[in-house]
Amino acid sequence: MTNPTIKDTPLTIAGDDYSSRLLVGTGKYKDMEETRLAIEASGAEIVTVAVRRSNIGQNPNEPNLLEVVPPEKYTILPNTAGCYTADDAVRTCRLARELLDGHDLVKLEVLGDEKTLFPDITETLKAAEILIKDNFKVMVYTNDDPIIAKRLEEMGCVAVMPLAAPIGSGLGIRNPYNIRMILENAKVPILVDAGVGTASDAAVAMELGCEGVLMNTAIAAAQNPILMASAMKKAVEAGREAFLAGRMPRKLYANASSPIDGTFF
Repeated sequence: MTNPTIKDTPLTIAGDDYSSRLLVGTGKYKDMEETRLAIEASGAEIVTVAVRRSNIGQNPNEPNLLEVVPPEKYTILPNTAGCYTADDAVRTCRLARELLDGHDLVKLEVLGDEKTLFPDITETLKAAEILIKDNFKVMVYTNDDPIIAKRLEEMGCVAVMPLAAPIGSGLGIRNPYNIRMILENAKVPILVDAGVGTASDAAVAMELGCEGVLMNTAIAAAQNPILMASAMKKAVEAGREAFLAGRMPRKLYANASSPIDGTFF
C-alpha cells in the first residue's frame, strides 16, 4: 500500500479502481504453482493472459490457468500475444469474451515480426478501431511514439501502454524522454509495457509519472521469480511515492547537505 501520509488516487482503468499499479503476466513459469505464488507475491490485481498460448477453458482436458488465477480474485486481462494481423487479434479477443462470460477488458497487441516483437502500428490501429466499435475496452500495446499514443487515446482506448524496450529484453527504459512526452499529453492511463528487467527499471517508470507497469518475463525469468515479484511490488510502490514526493532538482555542482551559512568557525 502507498504511504498513508501521501495523498494519491487509485489506478483507474475503464471506470474500475485498483490499489496495485503492478500488472503481471502468466507466461514462462515452470509450473502452475510457481505462477500462483509469484502472482500472489506481486500483489497484482490485474493479471494478463495470452489467450492463444494459455488454456482458460477452450481445452477442457488440460489444466485451466483460471484455477490458479481465479476471476473472483483477479481482473483477468486477455491479451492477443502471438497475433500478427488485426483479424487474428480481433478473433482472439472475441474468443476471450466468449470464454470469460462477456468480459470486455482486453490487452491488444499486434506484432510486426518475430525477431523484435515490435508492434505493427497499422494493424494495431485497425484492430483497435474494430474492437472499440464492438464495445471492447481496449488497453493497447504500442511503441513509444507520442503521436501514435495520442491517436490511440483519441480513438477510445482506455489505456495506452508504450514499450520501454523490446518484449522480454530486460533492457529497461531506453527512451524516457518519449515516455515523458506521451505522459504530458495523455488523458488516459499510461502504463509501461515490455522491456523491464529488474526492480530499478520499474521504479524509473513510476518516477516518470506512469500510472503503472505491466511485466511478465522480468519476474518469470528471474532466478527466483517469487522473490523478484515481491521486489517488483516494492519498486512500483517506491517509484510512485517518489513521483508524488517530487525529486530534488539536478545540479551540476555540489551543494552541502549541512550549509555553512551563519556558522561561527
